Amino acid sequence: MHQLNSLEKRAAIALALVFSTRMLGLFMLLPVFALYGKELVGFSPLWIGLAIGAYGLTQAILQIPFGWLSDRIGRHKVMLLGLSLFVLGSVVAAMAESVYMVTLGRVLQGAGAIAGAVLALAADLTREEQRPKVMAIIGGSIGLSFALAMVLGPILARWAGLSGVFWFTAVLACAAMLIVAFLVPHSVSRSAGAETIALPQSLASMLAHGQLLRLDVGVMLLHLMLTAMFVALPPLLLKQQLAAEQHWQVYLPVLLLSFVFMVPMMIIAMRRQQEKRYFLINVLLLVIAMLISWQAATLWGFVLALLVFFIGFNYLEASLPAMVSRVAPAGQRGSAMGIYSSSQFLGAFFGGLLGGTLAQQFGFSAVFAGLALIGLVWLAIASTMQVPARSQRLSLPVSVTTEQQANQLASKLAALVGVQEVTILLADQRCYLKVSSQQFDLAQAQSLVANGNQ
Repeated sequence: MHQLNSLEKRAAIALALVFSTRMLGLFMLLPVFALYGKELVGFSPLWIGLAIGAYGLTQAILQIPFGWLSDRIGRHKVMLLGLSLFVLGSVVAAMAESVYMVTLGRVLQGAGAIAGAVLALAADLTREEQRPKVMAIIGGSIGLSFALAMVLGPILARWAGLSGVFWFTAVLACAAMLIVAFLVPHSVSRSAGAETIALPQSLASMLAHGQLLRLDVGVMLLHLMLTAMFVALPPLLLKQQLAAEQHWQVYLPVLLLSFVFMVPMMIIAMRRQQEKRYFLINVLLLVIAMLISWQAATLWGFVLALLVFFIGFNYLEASLPAMVSRVAPAGQRGSAMGIYSSSQFLGAFFGGLLGGTLAQQFGFSAVFAGLALIGLVWLAIASTMQVPARSQRLSLPVSVTTEQQANQLASKLAALVGVQEVTILLADQRCYLKVSSQQFDLAQAQSLVANGNQ
């Protein structure tokens, strides 16, 4: 029970490959578009920013609907549909001669919003106690994709130009489609949707949840800063006499070294139960990185700024979804994560728009000054957040026919020692518990549920 079985291993590896090949194609554009986009008709810093961030807008809009659709027509069909749209967008962008058509291609790429369907299928195919491991494998693949993209993007663009990067993303998406068709296992029975798919009736309450809203705003600002930074950074590195094909020599060591600093901080924060303090420290690191970049006059200044930025970015990118999962009410994690994912992609869109606007109106250095101010706003917002006690999530099948029976069972379960939250969904016939793993007695809960089922 403590190890992944063969189906779970196959699902984790296959879905990680689907996720990472797609994200690799998206990330590869970040370090090269501001440099090689100059050859396109209509080039301007504003349109470069729009093209970089455009995929985020359609991702943010379609992330939740695609998740709902996967519940109705099947995960595999939605994943293949999304990847087909991604291939179409990549081809449009590869054949484009103007920045406007590239932006259209990016919009189509973003329309393939399959993240919800992928994560829902991962939940379908895994036991609840093993699900965090599978999600961690998928999440880790995204981080590796980003690091690899920072290396491959400049090399490929130098060899094949900007269109070559888009053709390569199309090939990667086709490979992901083959993985979905032949390697990703099919789910026979779907898991209860409330924990994996955003439910329409839950969205309003999630948006009104103060602590979740702080985290949603946080991830939006985090990806806004990342996207806007890459509107300005590549041209500034070029001014430091670093050729475009050599930029990976900065990105790769910086990313690797950032993990050396980030991982110990995460361990210390968890062991000492000081998550909020270290969270705020890393938001502050983003501000410091932007200020260094704003004033940097040498290549080593930008290298230092990048290192400081990615220490903070990697820490926050790992911490934010874990916090959302902890804060989300029992039985509503799917809705909470759906809004979180949409906020993340919306941040990418606004980052491209803001970065392009500031660069066009005030110059590239002004982008970093603006991002420093945004970081300070986030620091103020984050200072008011509350980190909940660590908890475990469980779901149990129930057999209750009326709302009165559900309320009675929920009251009895809530009275058990260690139970933090109880949610019973009549439609799913599932009971969701948020519990303290040290104090909670699972046998007592199972006994109450069994008696309630009789």
